[in-house]
Amino acid sequence: MDNQNDRDNAVALDIFKQAGALLKGHFKLTSGLHSDTYMEKCMVLQYPDLTDKLCAMLAARFAADNVQVVIGPAVGAIIIAHDVARHLGARSIFCERENGRMVLRRGFTIAPGERVLAVEDVVTTGGSVQEVIDLVNEGPGQLVGMGYFVDRSGGKASFATRTEYLIKQDVPTWQPEACPLCQAGIPMTSRGSRHI
Repeated sequence: MDNQNDRDNAVALDIFKQAGALLKGHFKLTSGLHSDTYMEKCMVLQYPDLTDKLCAMLAARFAADNVQVVIGPAVGAIIIAHDVARHLGARSIFCERENGRMVLRRGFTIAPGERVLAVEDVVTTGGSVQEVIDLVNEGPGQLVGMGYFVDRSGGKASFATRTEYLIKQDVPTWQPEACPLCQAGIPMTSRGSRHI
């Protein structure tokens, strides 16, 4: 990472800590994996000023890309897409899961040639992000890239598009059957109940 990215990483991590969003315990992630660390982005999203700082940093990465539409998956990235779009002077839309796949509903469309930025909150395996990318690539728009707050994939999530993130968080994750916390009999932590 260059110096600006290093500074953004430090500022963004501090924002997550200020909001009480960096949690320790025994968590089941959306991916199904288990971890001893969890980034609860909703703890940040409750503070518009902190959310705006993160979204401004993310938008700055794509400021020269003539983004016309910012899309995020419901529910987690709706606020992020809206605020990043505001900073970029773009439209904001979101996609939803229907019959097992991401689709545009509620009258949202992407016009032929529109330049689209996809955003997400936290990426662990990248499955949801890839679904959003596929949705955009299957349509008439032009995908500019993917931006998200936290990359906790450990380098495993890779996308065939430009990718920008604010925080790289290298924390262990385990398949449930190999989880040392489960093997030690440690119960799952309710998100938001234990902070560092």
